[in-house]
Amino acid sequence: MNDFLLWGGVIGPALLAEALLARYEVLAYGAGWRAPVTELPEGVPYARGAAPGSPPDAYLVYLDGIGKRRVRDSRDGGQLVNALIAGAPELRVLGQVQPYSPLADPLADRPVWAWLRRRIGLLLFLHNVVQTFVAADHRYRPLYNRAVGSQIATQLRLAGYRPDSGTPVVLLSYSGGAQVATGAVDELHTRLHCPLLLITLGGFHNGANDLTHAEHVHRLTSASDRIERVGTWIFPQRWRLFRRSGWNRAVRAGKVTVHRLDPATHVGPRSYISPTAQLPDGRSHLDRTADTVIAAIRAHLSTTAAPGNALS
Repeated sequence: MNDFLLWGGVIGPALLAEALLARYEVLAYGAGWRAPVTELPEGVPYARGAAPGSPPDAYLVYLDGIGKRRVRDSRDGGQLVNALIAGAPELRVLGQVQPYSPLADPLADRPVWAWLRRRIGLLLFLHNVVQTFVAADHRYRPLYNRAVGSQIATQLRLAGYRPDSGTPVVLLSYSGGAQVATGAVDELHTRLHCPLLLITLGGFHNGANDLTHAEHVHRLTSASDRIERVGTWIFPQRWRLFRRSGWNRAVRAGKVTVHRLDPATHVGPRSYISPTAQLPDGRSHLDRTADTVIAAIRAHLSTTAAPGNALS
């Protein structure tokens, strides 16, 4: 009982601090109190994949799930990004965007919070969960969308993207990254005038963001993904009843294609990005996910490529 009270006395205030921090970041961005971080740590490239000397067929921005805390890390140690680079060398891939920080400030690099999270590891998870719901909150959503959309646009420019070039940008998002990806569409359209393709993997989002400027959305899902299913339940804008929501308008316009990746789960040893879970055809779940993403991108490029654009 004493242990329970002790942990409650620690975690309760920490949760309150996390909630306040999540709102502080987006408000600090809006008020101009702090400038978003643009430089990457030494040795971290702005993009990988296709060589900078030649224009890629597309730029792919990977927006990871709520485990994202540094520029370098991802929930799978970078295996999905590596598989995409190996399987589609015509793409230039960015994995450094901080979807859960409007100020583009890596969570693990903040001394006080890093100290707390070494002792209460759950706080990292909770911080990014809170940020996802801040991004979905109608009071903060427009500002959050602008902040992270601007962050993505800046990183794309630093990676060599030229506005008005017509080169497609692919936003590949995992879990809560889908809330950020759908919210970034308008800002990227405004800043870069780029063709946009969205791919959600177990996407957890509220369905409120306008997808008018997205050319298409590929939804990778599974009947065994309980976390994504929760998102379709708790956010009314995902219900068919709310026909005027951004998501339902996109569905009615034929912009959403569903890909079933059964029996993958959201997380764990049978997740979408598991390198060990095997399918009947011998591929791992990771291999199938990478293959599905690459096939969707190449199919899209083949139907929208301007004359003279080479495709692999």
